Amino acid sequence: MKILLFGKDGQIGRHLRGLLPTLGELAALGRDDVDLRDQNALMLALSVHRPDVIVNAAAYTAVDQAETDQDTATQVNVLAVSTLASYAKNAGALLVHYSSDYVFDGEKSLPYTEADAPNPLNVYGATKLAGESAILQSACDALILRCSWVYSSQGKNFPATILRLARTRQELDVVADQHGTPTSAALIADVTTMAIQQHRKDALASGIYHLAAASDTTWHAFAQYLVAGAAARGAVLALSPDRIRAIASKDYPTAARRPHNSRLDATRLSHALGIQPDSWNVYADRVLDQLFKRGGAA
Repeated sequence: MKILLFGKDGQIGRHLRGLLPTLGELAALGRDDVDLRDQNALMLALSVHRPDVIVNAAAYTAVDQAETDQDTATQVNVLAVSTLASYAKNAGALLVHYSSDYVFDGEKSLPYTEADAPNPLNVYGATKLAGESAILQSACDALILRCSWVYSSQGKNFPATILRLARTRQELDVVADQHGTPTSAALIADVTTMAIQQHRKDALASGIYHLAAASDTTWHAFAQYLVAGAAARGAVLALSPDRIRAIASKDYPTAARRPHNSRLDATRLSHALGIQPDSWNVYADRVLDQLFKRGGAA
């Protein structure tokens, strides 16, 4: 089986590079290898590698910037995805694609299931939803995995920002009225590998699935957990958890609106694969362990 991975240097892509070779022959591409805004270059990469499985871990993820850069967000999150889907349909390949909790408006009081109607609040969410639609309209063999609040020990993400600020700030304001499930890239890569295996055995149908850790929290509580965990591992910080103030979204205006409820119900995928992901804090602890090993060195 030949696997072609796009987004090899992203948070999820880095973990997939270590796991996908267990399934078959892997070719991994990053931004320097192919520009997803260039449809001709993308088609050339597909024709050269001729994959049986395409894993698209690449995306335009600058949520606020997308509000003023809709063209680029559309090129990467919609047009490139449509090209991948068309190739997968014509070649009989499987397309694995990651989508987002931001396809929902957050008005529901319970976690979102795959049956809930999307209604994105921002351009980023709208382009991710359009990418999903392009895949479904192509009728290709595909696994669309919606993930939430993705982070890892590398790259730009919420933990990296909070822990950087904690070194110099004595006080910090963090939004406390947005609820979701922090989901580590390592968990996403693990479940993706299992999903591909089960799909190849005809034990997992094509379609949309939610992929998230268990339980939920807020950005504020997540920040407090990270700072407390870093301090417990020896990090020298200027900030303590009790000095992280809880604020409302209206008090922290951003270019893009965020849903107040980003919780995803991942029961369908968990049951299909016979797994039960741990609570989000278990994976957060693993990332903190990786970041702070001896003497608080990051």
